[in-house]
This record gives sequence, C-alpha cells and structure tokens, in this order.
Amino acid sequence: MTGLPSGLGRWAGLPFFTEHWPGIEAALQADPHEVLPPTAQRFAALELTQPEDTRVVILGQDPYPTPGHAHGLAFSAEPEVRPLPRSLSNIYKELEADLGVSRPNGDLRGWARQGVLLLNTALSVPAGSANGHKHLGWHHLVHQVLALTSARPTAYILWGNAAQKLEKHIKSGDHLILKTAHPSPLSARRGFFGSRPFSKVNNWLAARGEAGIDWNAGTEAPV
Repeated sequence: MTGLPSGLGRWAGLPFFTEHWPGIEAALQADPHEVLPPTAQRFAALELTQPEDTRVVILGQDPYPTPGHAHGLAFSAEPEVRPLPRSLSNIYKELEADLGVSRPNGDLRGWARQGVLLLNTALSVPAGSANGHKHLGWHHLVHQVLALTSARPTAYILWGNAAQKLEKHIKSGDHLILKTAHPSPLSARRGFFGSRPFSKVNNWLAARGEAGIDWNAGTEAPV
C-alpha cells in the first residue's frame, strides 16, 4: 500500500482519501489486469488543477482502455496518439466550428493548467475493459469534488446522461451549467454538435471579469 498520493495539494483534505481510497488502492493492487492510466498519472487531473484554480469542470466517464492513450485527464490523450479517440475528435470538431481553433494532438494539459478540471467519474480502468472499474467506489471522489468546487461560481460542462445525473452534487450558486448530448459518435448529432460550449464558457467568464480559456493552449511540445 502506498497511502495518500503525493501532489494532491488541497484535494488531499477530501474525506474520500481517508474513507474510500485505501480500499480502492487495495483493489487496484489485487487486480490481475493491467490498470490504466499508469499509477503516477492516476490523479493527474487533480494535481494539475487545484481547487482554488478550478474555473471550469468537464466530466468524463472513465479513462481510455487502450494502453498508451490515457494519462489521467478526462478526454485527453497522449500527444502521439493517432487517430484521436472518437469522442475527442468530435470535441475538436465542435471547438473548430465554435471558435475556429484547430488542435494538432489530443493532449489537453494546456486546458488543465488554466483551471479546466478534466475529471473522469472513474479514475482507473482495466486495459481493454471500458467501465471495468465503474463500481469500484470512485464516485465518492467525484461527488466530493463537485461539492467543493461549487462552493464558488464555476462553469460545469455535463456531456451525456451519466454526467448530468451528477448535477445534484453541485451546490446551488452562480454557476454556468451546460448540458448536452455526449460527444460520442453514437450521440454527438443529438445536440452536442452546434452547442458551442467553448464560447459560452468564455462569455460567462468575461461577464464575471475573468480572462477566458485559451482553448488552443498546450499545443506546443509537451512538458
């Protein structure tokens, strides 16, 4: 057992890490399958976007189950991944239609460093088995993250029914909550395309006197 992950900052104070993480960690270590993403990247979303820096929350489901793709941020993929995962490809199509931004790779760490928390509702997956850790207990973390971030005005992007069911864990406040179909190829044409979430977030931030998100950031060589 390795105990509390390092680099969590203020997130480490969430009850999840004393009440639920030890059991999840034990289950991951006992899993005979390769678990993705690698251990060092499991909490990358929280490490890159601290609570006090979080301005936007985008919820995903679970990490990409293909080895070498996931690196701890919802929808994000390692920069060398080709072709792009299909949901991410559709996100990029909508980004280009919305703001004219064309990104060269799937690495979204540049968003995370600006306060966009890219959080999956499960932070691990067995290689090749999508949703394989759906019932491991990760939902406790997501519920607590939503409660903490919603203590102050935040933009929430909830794509698809699974994310929208979590809205009840967002405390009432002066938030922007965007709800559309999921960018998956199975549903993107049922309301995701044309929803313009990126400009809506920036318009909301501007109305609050805050700088917008540079949705093109991080397309340089990865750090």
